[in-house]
Amino acid sequence: MLRLLVLAGCVALVLGGKSPHADYVDEIFARNPSARYSTDIHEDARLDVPGLVSKYGYPIESHQVTTPDGYILTLHRIPHGRDQNNRPDPNKKVVILVHGLTSSSASFLLKKGMTSGRHTRLNPDSKINQNFWRFSWDEIGNIDLPASLTYIERVTGQTKLHYIGHSQGGTTFLVLNSLNPQFNEKFYSSHAMAPGVFFKHNDNSLNAVLSPHVSFLESAAFAMGRAEVFASREFITWFALRYCAEESIFSPICTSLIVSGTSDHFNTTMIPVFLGHAPAGASIRQFAHYALCINTDSFRRYDHGTLTNLRMYGRRTPPEYDLNKVTAPTYIYYATNDNTVHYQDVRLVASKLPNLKGAFQIESPTFNHMDFLWGTGVRNLFYTKMIRLMREAENAL
Repeated sequence: MLRLLVLAGCVALVLGGKSPHADYVDEIFARNPSARYSTDIHEDARLDVPGLVSKYGYPIESHQVTTPDGYILTLHRIPHGRDQNNRPDPNKKVVILVHGLTSSSASFLLKKGMTSGRHTRLNPDSKINQNFWRFSWDEIGNIDLPASLTYIERVTGQTKLHYIGHSQGGTTFLVLNSLNPQFNEKFYSSHAMAPGVFFKHNDNSLNAVLSPHVSFLESAAFAMGRAEVFASREFITWFALRYCAEESIFSPICTSLIVSGTSDHFNTTMIPVFLGHAPAGASIRQFAHYALCINTDSFRRYDHGTLTNLRMYGRRTPPEYDLNKVTAPTYIYYATNDNTVHYQDVRLVASKLPNLKGAFQIESPTFNHMDFLWGTGVRNLFYTKMIRLMREAENAL
């Protein structure tokens, strides 16, 4: 994701266009005409977020927010439902959905981006000047979210809202409120699905190999003009053709990579739709920041080097985020089969939050990290509970 793309109950009506990887989805279907995917699947794989929302009968708006550091963010808004009981109502409560690393707002639609990276001065496509990509999830939580929340309040007139974040979306909520504690009072409730904060129990061998060398790898990526990662459409096409075809003997590998492990909740017929929208790209620095947390076994701000740290933080090393300052009512959801964010590390996060309202284990032994967004059966597993908790939080005031 390019800085931040959220789906918010937050002005312009927008028409649907093509998904980030639409042309490559077409190529996949053209090379594999025997694939037994429906016309709906093909169409959904090609549509962008406004197109997907409109196709299924919901209203959709697109809003743009310019941050203090010049990034132009796109927010998508579904202002109300689609049946006769869901008409425009200025008193409807706002829910902001914030996606995870390499995702976009499409992530919250793909069961059922490559965003337009823009800046007032910097060019995201420049291979020479890579300054557009010099951000981590610290800036998302400390700059993007405050700008977005202020904009949403101005548009809707509502001073409080609900927050739902998946993975990095949970990380940035903690960053926001630890660095800007005045925002805590703006939330009826927060719901963090597998928030990436601590990684002590994560046994991912790739993390163990790469994390100690993160400074070199990040510097090399910027030097080679490769600071944007996981955005190669050509690679996605090659991968899909080789591993994700229905008849391929490698299709289990495809599923495993998409969900980061094993899962009984993954709908394989939706693979073209996932590949049409994801991955949506990210900055190498977002990964580097997580690697810093892994290396130091802590949740701390980005390490810019001694001199810049002294200027920015007033100290030689980056400080830890103070979770005691996160006083917004918070609910956490985790899965024991999550290979990306270990359930014991999520429980550790929960133990450090002063206003934790609940920490819920998903009652399925095969539920994985991406199942929070794309898995089958999520309504009964926890979405219904989440909606009930949001209503209870509103009524408690």
